[in-house]
Amino acid sequence: MRISQALATQRPFFSFEFFPPRTDEAHAHLLETAATLRELRPAFVSVTYGAMGSTRSRTVEISKQIQNEIGLTCMAHLTCVGSTRGDLRAVLNDLEAAGIENVLALRGDAPKDAAAFEPAPGGFRYASELTAMIERNYRFCIGGACYPEKHIEAPSLEDDLQNCKRKADAGAEFLITQLFFDNDKYFSYVERARAIGITVPIVPGVMPITNYEQIQRFTAMCGATIPPKLLAELDARRDQPKAVEELGVAYATLQCTDLLRRGAPGIHFYTLNKSPATRAIVSALLAATAWRAFITR
Repeated sequence: MRISQALATQRPFFSFEFFPPRTDEAHAHLLETAATLRELRPAFVSVTYGAMGSTRSRTVEISKQIQNEIGLTCMAHLTCVGSTRGDLRAVLNDLEAAGIENVLALRGDAPKDAAAFEPAPGGFRYASELTAMIERNYRFCIGGACYPEKHIEAPSLEDDLQNCKRKADAGAEFLITQLFFDNDKYFSYVERARAIGITVPIVPGVMPITNYEQIQRFTAMCGATIPPKLLAELDARRDQPKAVEELGVAYATLQCTDLLRRGAPGIHFYTLNKSPATRAIVSALLAATAWRAFITR
């Protein structure tokens, strides 16, 4: 199914993101996680793309397996990093031949040892250029990324929004946000996006906090902020891993409830290839939805 169709027909809308495993053992674990989360009937799952295209073959392989063996609609990530246009066309041809209908078009992060992003010779500098190429030459449903607190390299939120509009104008049919923890930032971003003519669905991306050090690294890398009250509660539990995870699941459940109540089209979960936290949150959201439907009959 094309994700644009799912967005138009499914409520509540849930999706899950995985990253390609690097070992056979991790590969088997990911397939087990995907099969477990299948019971929650996600609209789709996505598979990320490693730095410099380092997991390109695994991204394609795991996308095929999840869609063809487990039966979940899969979206493959594709980045410009380290790839010529010919390289990108080769990946798209492989995905097309495998029956993958959805692609998330990204610029990608610069290598850690690079001062700034530089396109490969004959490659693309911007995600909007990659999006336009896919739109011209293929029939994929194309998604794009957006940043409620702006991309870490953008000089301002206004500049970042204009970059986002270029993606939508180039053919992106929906957008998925970077992780965030303050819902007001998401709704403010959506309002600003609509004001400049971005009309495609903007799906909030949520990462349940399950590890104190890990979330500190992630937010430092992507520029997302943790609200002071939540950060204080995490700091108080930093030496209690189980308590951190319990707080993270509770917070994400409340965050998602509020997002859906206020009109978000669905939730995209950054799972980190683990099922328990995401499973607990989505199960609670589905139970609440069923209960509301029951008491309003």
